[in-house]
Amino acid sequence: MKKTISQIIESLPVLEVKGPENTVITSLVYDSRKAEKGSLFFALPGIHENGASFIPHAIKNGALAIVHKDTLPSYESGVCYIRVEDPRFVMSAAASAFYDEPSKDLCIIGVTGTEGKSSTVSFIFQLLRLSGEKAGFISTVDFCIKDEVLPNPEHQTTPEAVEIHRHLAEMRSNGIEYAVIEASSHGLSPRTNRLGDVLFDAAVMTNVTHEHLEFHGTHEQYKSDKANLFRALDAHSHIKREREVPAFGVVNEDDPAAGYFHAATSKPVFGCSAIAAVPRGGLSATHITENAGGISFYLSNSSDESFQIKVPLNGAFNVRNIMAALVTVSHLTGKSLKTLIPLLEKLKPVKGRMTKIDKGQPFEVIVDYAHTPSSFQTIFPPLRGRVKGKIISLFGSGGERDTMKRPEQGRIASDYSDMVFLTDEDPRGEEPMAILEDIAAGCQGRTRDKDLFLIPDRPQAIRKAFSLARAGDLVLLLGKGHENSIIYKNMTMPYDEISEAEKALSEAGYK
Repeated sequence: MKKTISQIIESLPVLEVKGPENTVITSLVYDSRKAEKGSLFFALPGIHENGASFIPHAIKNGALAIVHKDTLPSYESGVCYIRVEDPRFVMSAAASAFYDEPSKDLCIIGVTGTEGKSSTVSFIFQLLRLSGEKAGFISTVDFCIKDEVLPNPEHQTTPEAVEIHRHLAEMRSNGIEYAVIEASSHGLSPRTNRLGDVLFDAAVMTNVTHEHLEFHGTHEQYKSDKANLFRALDAHSHIKREREVPAFGVVNEDDPAAGYFHAATSKPVFGCSAIAAVPRGGLSATHITENAGGISFYLSNSSDESFQIKVPLNGAFNVRNIMAALVTVSHLTGKSLKTLIPLLEKLKPVKGRMTKIDKGQPFEVIVDYAHTPSSFQTIFPPLRGRVKGKIISLFGSGGERDTMKRPEQGRIASDYSDMVFLTDEDPRGEEPMAILEDIAAGCQGRTRDKDLFLIPDRPQAIRKAFSLARAGDLVLLLGKGHENSIIYKNMTMPYDEISEAEKALSEAGYK
């Protein structure tokens, strides 16, 4: 991909340009280490560092253009300097322009919510593929831009705008027609504007609970930022397919925020419910049961049709995610429920989402990404209902993130667990043991080193938990799921929860 600077910035709110605007740009970067000859470098403001301090390094590596905020002390000849009010905000429009507005040529489905985003993205993608459609996706866990599903190497749910538009452009080049994007509240916030120039055709809301207040400030702002996905639907009159389908939304009607998301767009919004009557144009589920083989339920639509469903997935909470995927794919493609429902038995779980680890041990081990009070409240009760032995839960809480949730995590885990292990998740710049003490404050009635253990070293904590597990017990490893590292103040340690659990079980003699 090649563009002149003038082509990239012609629609941007530029304050000042110094240098040759006819320079040809061949890549967009916001990390000076990735700059090369022909790069345009965005000097982004950061929490700990200002990107402007890396401008000389980017130029040394070959960058020919710089997008920056403040007047600089010096300017190099031959380099084009573009001064803007907010480099991060304009990066979205610049990326869209550089890659020839790829979202205009694809059917884009966005999925937002506190929990269930990655699973719902995956189920929509899988149903589209299984029904013969050309689809790709971008999620917290992995992504697919052609045929192969690849792991997401970052901890970011929604990548920066440069990656988003590059992935969409690659999908377009590969003949993909549908792109499913996991849309985080950070990505939808105008403060980052990662998704500000993506044209969405369908929007899905899974739920809205307590999370990320360290970024959004208030729950209302958090909810509003998520609803930007539904507001974006009004930029479209119809979906770009041979069938002219109006852009639409899908919401979890059982969530208190459902009405707020309905009101955020003038487009039709369809609902899914596991406790109420069938919403118009949507689905409802009843008689939900779960066992070791998966989940079963009865599904009804607004045409009074009813179907008995069996899906080889763990977690009763996945029923709502499955309904959202069915409604979305049916409205996108025009395919009936009778056509789509037989495909459900082929759905595969997302890595790190209620993933069972079996090395022949007499106790159960499950790895899940749950890391919020609401996700704890979702997964613990059904497990408590079916596990005959003890539940041993192990988790932590992210550093430099919402601190209010920590004691609540401890309270809920203590309510449902027989033993609680607190350990590192991603301490970042905080003191690891201080985070664990915050969580422990909610673990009322627990005795240290008897049924409450604070062990920052996660591999060590896992081994201790396994050593105390007996036949019929469940060890629940929460918070890391699919992630591939633990982030500390001065280092990032490679880490895979599933591999670590398997290794610990092997060391204990289970094969």
